[in-house]
Amino acid sequence: MPDDDGTRPARVEDVHELALAMPHVTVVHGTGGNPVYQVGGKSFIFFRNPRPDAVDPETGQRYSDVIVFWVESEADKQALVQDEASQFFTTPHFDGHPSVLLRAGRIGELTRNELAEVVQDAWLSRASGRRAAAWLSAHPPA
Repeated sequence: MPDDDGTRPARVEDVHELALAMPHVTVVHGTGGNPVYQVGGKSFIFFRNPRPDAVDPETGQRYSDVIVFWVESEADKQALVQDEASQFFTTPHFDGHPSVLLRAGRIGELTRNELAEVVQDAWLSRASGRRAAAWLSAHPPA
């Protein structure tokens, strides 16, 4: 998408594309064949199976489209989940875990650029210091 300026709504396909664009990424397949993106053997994004802790409040049905993104710290997590209008959320199952959840059905509320930042931050939170420093020096903040 050479003419894409990154402001279009994000899509699930972008998660895969952006994760694979990061260096030293491998993909393993978890339960149900869902992709798990790893750097140095550490997961940084995975597509979650329906679980009893993430359900539609109106129907009680388990969400089948939850994507988990690692974050650097509890402060980063809270910054993403505290705003009620945020697309990101957490559940008690993830208390104390440095990650946020996003339903694929809401991914279009983010721009591709916003999603890229979340994916890059997830990768940076799990990459080795050497890999993270190399990537950051090649991609200085704007």
